[in-house]
Amino acid sequence: MTDPNTHRRSPARRRAAAVATGTAAALGLVAVSLATQARAATVITVAKDGSGRYTTVQAAVNAAAAGDTISVAKGTYTEIVNVPVSRTGLTIKGATGNAEDVVITYDRAAGYTDSGGNKYGTLGSSVATLSASGLTVTGITVQNTFDKTAHPDVTDTQAVAITAQGDRQTFTNDRFISRQDTVLNWSPSSTGQYRQYFYSSFVSGDVDFVFGNATAVYDRVTIQLRNSGAAAGGLNGFLSAPNTSSAKTYGILVTGSSVTSSAAANTYYLGRPCHPSADAVGQLVIRETSLPAAVKVAGPWTDMSGYSWKNARFFEYRNTGAGATVNSNRPQLTDSQAASYTAQKYLAGTDGWNPVR
Repeated sequence: MTDPNTHRRSPARRRAAAVATGTAAALGLVAVSLATQARAATVITVAKDGSGRYTTVQAAVNAAAAGDTISVAKGTYTEIVNVPVSRTGLTIKGATGNAEDVVITYDRAAGYTDSGGNKYGTLGSSVATLSASGLTVTGITVQNTFDKTAHPDVTDTQAVAITAQGDRQTFTNDRFISRQDTVLNWSPSSTGQYRQYFYSSFVSGDVDFVFGNATAVYDRVTIQLRNSGAAAGGLNGFLSAPNTSSAKTYGILVTGSSVTSSAAANTYYLGRPCHPSADAVGQLVIRETSLPAAVKVAGPWTDMSGYSWKNARFFEYRNTGAGATVNSNRPQLTDSQAASYTAQKYLAGTDGWNPVR
């Protein structure tokens, strides 16, 4: 209905009315914006017993918007979880704050096949694939329970717990458990900026279980070398297998951490260079970290598929423990070099990101 007083308004009053209408529209936009921001702060609850909004983590991820928080109640969640690129700024947290209470688990290996008979492959073996940038995961355990002794017919035994393939991802007070290829630090574009920060967490495995081509920092983390039963001087496994692009200065850093093992002495290599492409020149520094007797003291680095570890970028700095020493097979950073290989330097990137505790 037309305002009967409209024709009586002076030009000044009509201009004032137009301004008021514009202001109201602007305020409406602000209201929508604020509503969007409020939506971004939504906490979505997950509880296996049905007391939360959802009973699975994936259902909560599907319902979440960028910036939401997913709070997961105590329980064991047997499922595959995929966090897509669109869920930027998402937080997934264990409701109790104790990672042992909240477990996401699945039995999955690279050699398993889908309904079409196609092998999953390494990436497809992952229990949790986390693609969103700005992701925070805290107080969660992710475990791949694949047991190769129970599946002698499976020859591709990679069994990833998590694939971290977003930028500015933070993992705090978490646990990641498998045997082979536990944590994949992945850069979908080998020369792209994908940074992941692991703090005060636990990582367990036996073969190449910290690996990939992204830039990742393990800060005050406990790394467990699992005992596969090899006798002293034999071979239980390999801690890492980076395949950093030669275009990147920084690959993987382990700093201020503790490597533990009940395995026999001299049965573990610290790493070997994965070389799937000509530009892959693995970069890894282990510094100011306690190393157990299980580490092969005389030579903790080894070749991989014919590619020499000496062509990779492997260094140590001021490590301690029974598995630490200095010799010609253990390249060391100088003090001046070490200043350029810190957690802050690795993670700063082009935007100065600094999540370091």
